[in-house]
Amino acid sequence: MPPNARDLLTPAGFRDVVATVIDNNPGMGEATAGRITVEALKFVAAGAVFPTARIAPSNVVDEGWHALILHTRLYRRLCDGLGHFVHHVPKRPDPERDNPHVLTRTVALIEQAGYMVDAELWTEPTRALVPVGTPSLHTPRPGGCGPINPGNCATHGGGGSTGSGGGSK
Repeated sequence: MPPNARDLLTPAGFRDVVATVIDNNPGMGEATAGRITVEALKFVAAGAVFPTARIAPSNVVDEGWHALILHTRLYRRLCDGLGHFVHHVPKRPDPERDNPHVLTRTVALIEQAGYMVDAELWTEPTRALVPVGTPSLHTPRPGGCGPINPGNCATHGGGGSTGSGGGSK
């Protein structure tokens, strides 16, 4: 049986990363954010096993990787546990650089590392299962919540709502 990538994080750590994916993608459901987070964990694990391989996540999975990286202590512990720190080398968007072969190679290495991939999340940008991304993960919208400006969002312990009466059912 393949390893469960979700086990690479504590349950609380996993929930925190999923909440960050949701916060950065308004309207995304928790189940989808969880799938994205799991695939990002598999990607990081493959990057640790094959540190010299040229791999890249799909745009959807990249969203989960960014969420992992924003939790710096968690990401450091994850990489330490995998035996190799997987660095993020950002590049400006360039349609000329989109190469479906890099995704094929990445998926093959994830499978070689022992994981099964969620193929729906490993497509080129024009065939993505879900739209993802915000203009910047590091700069919150005015009055909003983000890693630089913690507020009342799921990532920072709030319910993500700015309305009053936030009682639970």
